[in-house]
Amino acid sequence: MNRKTVCFHLGLVLLATQALGQAPYKKTLKLAETQAGLLLKQAPKAVQQKPAASGKPAPVSPRTLSESGELVMVPSRDWTSGFFPGYLWLLSEASGQPKWQTAARTYTARIEPEKTNATTHDMGFKVYCSFGQGYRLTQDAAYRAVLLESARTLCTRFNPTVGALRSWDHHRETWGFPVIIDNMLNLELLFAATRLSGDSSFYKIAVSHANTTLRHHFRPDFSSYHVVDYDTVTGQPVKKMTHQGYADGSAWARGQGWALYGYTMCYRETKNPAYLAQAEKVAQYILNHPNIPPDLIPYWDFNAPNIPNEPRDASAGAIIASGLYELSTFSAAHGVLYRSKADQMMANLARSYTAKPGGSQGFLLLHSTGSKPMNSEIDVPLIYADYYFLEALLRQRNLAAGRGLSVR
Repeated sequence: MNRKTVCFHLGLVLLATQALGQAPYKKTLKLAETQAGLLLKQAPKAVQQKPAASGKPAPVSPRTLSESGELVMVPSRDWTSGFFPGYLWLLSEASGQPKWQTAARTYTARIEPEKTNATTHDMGFKVYCSFGQGYRLTQDAAYRAVLLESARTLCTRFNPTVGALRSWDHHRETWGFPVIIDNMLNLELLFAATRLSGDSSFYKIAVSHANTTLRHHFRPDFSSYHVVDYDTVTGQPVKKMTHQGYADGSAWARGQGWALYGYTMCYRETKNPAYLAQAEKVAQYILNHPNIPPDLIPYWDFNAPNIPNEPRDASAGAIIASGLYELSTFSAAHGVLYRSKADQMMANLARSYTAKPGGSQGFLLLHSTGSKPMNSEIDVPLIYADYYFLEALLRQRNLAAGRGLSVR
């Protein structure tokens, strides 16, 4: 067989592979559009049927379904409020349809009051996933202003002695200065503010928080604690525990996803090799864990006592898949493996964890777990699962097309 014939056959194989890869993408995107359209119809109805009580903030964004199947709407102060507008921005990018950007602008505007809310660390989840995605796609100067003000607000929660941003203000009887692994994701807002303003103070706070978390949040096997409580006088850890995992020493699945995604993102922004090494070690922990199911969608906690009879967490699966796609672009040694595993996770999520068209009030991904210890949001759709699933789908498409990650 001559060289031209070999090249011809290789080209056919490549085209066939691309065609096979595009079919599930198109099918999943079509489902996402169907579901988003339904959710946009159901959300106003849910607010009308269950308006906010007198003196309470108005609900602005869908979060999940109740036990009876009703749509649960939340106010802007809820940590999940920014994911639906962010999801609509991603859908506008994926589909090219202007109607999704129009809807995204409407729901993004409802998150703006959070730019001055200094009572929460969740500024990145709320504001960056909404206004940040919007600014990336539109370069709207008003969105830039909101991002910068939100970053300044988030910085007020930084304690220089601890070297980290305070996570929660609640449960003061339980901890003094709690830092949760989830908080790694909020650093993306600070890195963005650095680029937008040229002010390095945002960058320095983000790096300090990442370094403090790197020193104190991880066990020898590179699994992460959920909560580390610090002494504000000495800056040292007081106790290490969980709030949403099975036990203080267990590996809460979504927390491991936050760690993987967070340190991959920090490497992107800083090129600090310590962050890349940490992300790879967390990935190794997740992918090689004896309790990871064959479909790679984790149980809600890697150490939950009744595995395999424990709820899954599709949100953790979506976060991990999205993180692995980005990590694959940085890892010379394991990039092919990470992308392959992410592809498997996405195929399994699309095959076995998605809603039927027109079902589940418009949510896309099913079988997530919010907080098993509190018996809250178990085996339900969650809006952040949809967000990270769609982000991962876009990353998968862009990598397959040879365009790089591009999402962000």
